[in-house]
Amino acid sequence: MTISIHDVTQENVQEILNLRVGESQQSFIETTEQCLDEAKECEFYKPVALYADDSLVGFAMYGFFPDEKENGRLWLDRFLIDSKHQGLGYGKTMLQAMLQKLDDEYTSQNIYLSIFEDNKAAIHLYEKFDFQFNGELDINNEKIMVKKFTNLNGQ
Repeated sequence: MTISIHDVTQENVQEILNLRVGESQQSFIETTEQCLDEAKECEFYKPVALYADDSLVGFAMYGFFPDEKENGRLWLDRFLIDSKHQGLGYGKTMLQAMLQKLDDEYTSQNIYLSIFEDNKAAIHLYEKFDFQFNGELDINNEKIMVKKFTNLNGQ
């Protein structure tokens, strides 16, 4: 299986807008339409399409916010796998690909995300990738998790 991450373009935007999470997950994440609208309003957001081979299986949005805290923060702000592709291992595979992309683009940065505490499946996934709660809440009262940067020496 070939994993790829592509920018949102005129060619794939309609397919991205058709992505849906499961009904029980809808309260945990905005629709892709809402995400793309936010990306138009905020220059720091970068929305991307997640592909397995040539099939669109998910969506993510990330960005570095330079004015947040002392040195800015890198956020994996949205991450979803379409309901038709859930339960097939794409969450883990695509998250790994996104983390590699973030590391390639933003060397030596901690990665932040926010999550509702009752989104147990997502928390379990993020914890597998060493995300930990940092005790903070975002503006929507979601708990913040962080994956600390570690160099090759483990520091």
